[in-house]
Amino acid sequence: QVQPVESGGGLVQPGGSLRLSCVLSQSSLGFWAIGWFRQAPGKEREAIGCIANIDGNIFYENSQGGRFTIARDKAENVVSLQMNDLKPEDTAVYYCAKSKDYVCSFYTYDFDSWGQGAQVTVSS
Repeated sequence: QVQPVESGGGLVQPGGSLRLSCVLSQSSLGFWAIGWFRQAPGKEREAIGCIANIDGNIFYENSQGGRFTIARDKAENVVSLQMNDLKPEDTAVYYCAKSKDYVCSFYTYDFDSWGQGAQVTVSS
């Protein structure tokens, strides 16, 4: 079964940058849509954005004022989430997820496979 796997989390100072990566185990990205979500302590899981790999279109629910950028590297079969000018309120567990079909969504129920999550902590 296809399983998303995140990497690249860690501790970063406010104003710093971090790049998360997402790959699908036992599979290429193919035409699947890949979503990025995050969940902070005490808060609901929220969508960041989604890339529809059938055409490469990228959609943002909340790019945090443009600080967050989703991209893909087809050659390396990786979807990334670049996070710049990080703030303490960005501290959360970040997830990538595979959609049930080829189209993007910002709803968790439209994704049928989730990564384990990558902890991102923004602190001085």
